Amino acid sequence: MKFLNKIIDELLTQNTDLSQFNIVLPGKRPIVFIRQILEENNYSGFLPNFFTIEELIVDIVDLQTIDGIALWLFSFDVYKNLNLIPNDDFADFLKWFPTLQKDWDDILKFSESDAAVLQYMFDEERIKDWAQDLGDDEDVPRKKFLNFWRNMNVFLPVLKEKLKEKNWATPGMIHEAAKSKLVGYTKNIDKQFVFCGFNAFTPVEEKLVKNLLQWDKAQCFFQADHYYFDDERQEAGKFLRSHKLWKEFNDSRAFSWIENDFNQPKNIKIYEVSGNVTQTKVLPDLFKEIDNKTFTNTAVVLLDENLLPASLNVMHEVQNLNITMGFPLKNLSFSNAVKQLFYLQKQLEKNKSSYYYRDIFPILEELPQNDDDEKIISDFKSKIEERNIVYISANLFTELLSGLSYFNLLQKADSGYDYLDLLITFCQQIKWIELDDIQYENVSHFENSFKVIKNQISPYGFEIKMDTLEVLINQHINSESIDFQGEPLKGLQVMGLLETRLLNFENVILLSVNEGKLPLGNSQNTYIPFDIRRHFDLHTFLENDSIYAYHFYRLIQDAKNVHLLFNALSSGVNTGEKSRFITQIEMESNHVIEHLIVENTSEPISSQPVEITKTPIVIQQLEKWKDRVSASHLTSYLYNPIDFYLSKILNTSETDEIEEELSIRNYGNLVHYTLQEIYEIIKGKVLKVKDLEILIKQIDEYINIAIQKLKHQPEFYDKGMNFIHKAIAKKVIENILNHDLELIKQGNSLEIIDIERRFESVDFYLDEAKKDKVSFFGFIDRIDRLNGTVRIIDYKTAKIKNLTVKIDSENIDNYFHKDDRKQALQLCIYQYVVQSLPEFWGFPIETGIWSFADAKKGVASLEFAQGNLDDAMQSVKSLIMEILNPEISFVESVRVYNY
Repeated sequence: MKFLNKIIDELLTQNTDLSQFNIVLPGKRPIVFIRQILEENNYSGFLPNFFTIEELIVDIVDLQTIDGIALWLFSFDVYKNLNLIPNDDFADFLKWFPTLQKDWDDILKFSESDAAVLQYMFDEERIKDWAQDLGDDEDVPRKKFLNFWRNMNVFLPVLKEKLKEKNWATPGMIHEAAKSKLVGYTKNIDKQFVFCGFNAFTPVEEKLVKNLLQWDKAQCFFQADHYYFDDERQEAGKFLRSHKLWKEFNDSRAFSWIENDFNQPKNIKIYEVSGNVTQTKVLPDLFKEIDNKTFTNTAVVLLDENLLPASLNVMHEVQNLNITMGFPLKNLSFSNAVKQLFYLQKQLEKNKSSYYYRDIFPILEELPQNDDDEKIISDFKSKIEERNIVYISANLFTELLSGLSYFNLLQKADSGYDYLDLLITFCQQIKWIELDDIQYENVSHFENSFKVIKNQISPYGFEIKMDTLEVLINQHINSESIDFQGEPLKGLQVMGLLETRLLNFENVILLSVNEGKLPLGNSQNTYIPFDIRRHFDLHTFLENDSIYAYHFYRLIQDAKNVHLLFNALSSGVNTGEKSRFITQIEMESNHVIEHLIVENTSEPISSQPVEITKTPIVIQQLEKWKDRVSASHLTSYLYNPIDFYLSKILNTSETDEIEEELSIRNYGNLVHYTLQEIYEIIKGKVLKVKDLEILIKQIDEYINIAIQKLKHQPEFYDKGMNFIHKAIAKKVIENILNHDLELIKQGNSLEIIDIERRFESVDFYLDEAKKDKVSFFGFIDRIDRLNGTVRIIDYKTAKIKNLTVKIDSENIDNYFHKDDRKQALQLCIYQYVVQSLPEFWGFPIETGIWSFADAKKGVASLEFAQGNLDDAMQSVKSLIMEILNPEISFVESVRVYNY
């Protein structure tokens, strides 16, 4: 801590009793280091008094600061009583007032007169100059702009007076009030002040320091460096160069200090990293380069607070760690659940009759819950997924979840006040269940926030809508963080850039040194245009850039090892552009800089297909499988042997997932089940024209029965793509029935023999001795008799493919080892099965597929251009033998799709 040591040494030479000094700092962080320095110097007297400059100015004016929610509520109350147009409610008021308040504070701090600035913003003639072509209607931008600033010229002066009546003040009002009291305060105060490490001052702060200097009641210690101080082009020295010109600094009072540390030898490395979080993966390697493994003189500076969790994750081997920056509440799971709760409430305001499953599931997953809650939630999700309920009726919702400990939070709230009470009660209750430390802190902070908001809004009594309450909570939570406990004087320091003020480290590691992060650039949230800010000497993004430039250069000027990492990937708002400060060092400094490129260090996913060897246990399962072999098992193996292994050997199944749009599988099931219900009515009889004409008129009824069989809600098909899918399904069914109707009208004899015919224990021998066999089982979608020929029909959603079989002596053993011939394989097995059934002996038999994709074309039959069914079953046997062969592993089929 070179700079702080230098200050303490200087003060001790002036007076051995430091209690005579009042040390004024930019922030409170350096106080603990000053105490350490005093301890190292064996100082045994009373400590000096410590102030931030904001505390000093508040002390001068003796006003109570008001900000945040308290200020918003008070200001809204003032605004409502003025009856201005538009007559915004609190939610609309919050859309513009927080930004306006920051602008107003800037005006009060930096301008001579806030009234002059407000009047200038309402100068109609000036606005006409840049908006002369925008018309005179009330809705045009110029009129809205004028009306807004007309209102502000009324509202803000009244607000200022009302605040003064309460002896309250915003930060800007405190600065304004201090202007008139500075002279008397500095003249009469009997204290010695020491201003340490300041860079930019507001006008009031500058006047305070100057007046104290003039009365010899203060001294200033700046930390400047010739590198950026002497060069007019360097924005980092902008404010310090201005301070040096003060008349208070002369031959008798020197400007202290300008050092020459930046140009001292340094090890500077710049890392171009592919990815934001990837930057944190570099940290362990950087720590290895540091000789002092206690990391006492090392700082990791995060310019993006979102990198804190990932950074901590790679620091598990660092024994002593001090985290100055807090962890934002908004990034924790409970915060996400609270956001989801408010979103749900807003949705319930629009639709009180049902719950959208996507609004419910995240809440149930992220809110803390007891054991009873977990069982209720598990049963609820299972039933919703099983029945594919996208919109859950209020009655069903209550039936399934009413036992949930926080069920009332999922109900439509009567008012914002009531919901706030429910949230407070919920937080109090869940702290009694077993929570990890971070989650407990998270819930406790939220409980406190809810109580603060309730206490603030209750005195006003006006209606709080749910979206207004949401904004209040979000604004409050965004400014809250969980503080970490650590050893501030020992070990690795993890901090943000502002926390580094006055502190020096030998090893400095900065992450996210990107343009837009350092400096922030032109990203000010303000209603005051750039030119007007310049006109009234308000800070613009240029001044803010200069401030950040100073923090950056000051931090690295005393460092020996500097590591600057930036994210080179363009994604979202990140442009992948390194900070211009890095470019300045590269171009302007005399340091030799090492550049490194770091690609994403994640190992690529192995491209090798999965391979499962057939262990004795697998062989044992395959022996059981031989008793129940279906054609779909074999086609599954052809498509991907690993799928066959997972479903038939391990007996696993796919998890139920809610479909918002009907899947191809369930679309096929919808048509299939409907046809099953329809043809079940006329099974076992020779069809007549009247039979089919009646059934065609009743298709909608049978589709509804199929929907019940799928366990879907009827309203699932009421709109959107599902309505279209249902209409297409109906058209397919009509085409199939009409095709059968035309056959009958043309004089054909058609009889439906069976629907969903089940077969099992149909033996198929694998050796000539007939000792080794498999037994086929399955379901045939439809068996009919057309003009005396028995037809075995399988329904398919897909198009028909390769139903002409060409088997010869060369390909007989592997003909059905190809995935694109699986339809023919299935039909061959069905034909083998039916021919083995005594009831069909002596009848000519055909097998075929009726594709829903070409329903009008009817049945496409299996044909043997070469070979016969016996040859086909020889190929089937070869495929089964491959599955049973212990020497052949299950190997994943890796499919390559060309687009």
